[in-house]
Amino acid sequence: MNKAAWKFNVQQQEDAEFKGDGLRPYFEYRDLGIKDATNGDFHAHIIRATGKECTSTGKHSHDLNFQMVYVLKGWAKFYFEGEGEVVLKAGACMNQRPGIVHDLIEFSDDIEMLEITSPAEFGTDPA
Repeated sequence: MNKAAWKFNVQQQEDAEFKGDGLRPYFEYRDLGIKDATNGDFHAHIIRATGKECTSTGKHSHDLNFQMVYVLKGWAKFYFEGEGEVVLKAGACMNQRPGIVHDLIEFSDDIEMLEITSPAEFGTDPA
């Protein structure tokens, strides 16, 4: 991690652009510019529902060092190995430990979440 190479970054709400080119077809994503600013050491984006029906991601895990989710609006229900089903409501913050097997089960129509990961690019493995 070369912090000296990180760049200053500001993204204003009025410049926000949501795109549907993320991991899941039922979400759209607003990139917050952190990946470019940290040269891929971290990634941060806002995730919100597109109105498409939630389909199970299937149990899987990610090869990363850090994953945090903060629910801004709505709720989401997940399955986590060793924890069972967990419902995250607006205001909930979750640290998802590296390698934990999980699955998104369902979410509200108005779900909005902030997700931060490290590194920005990571692998996903089926469980």
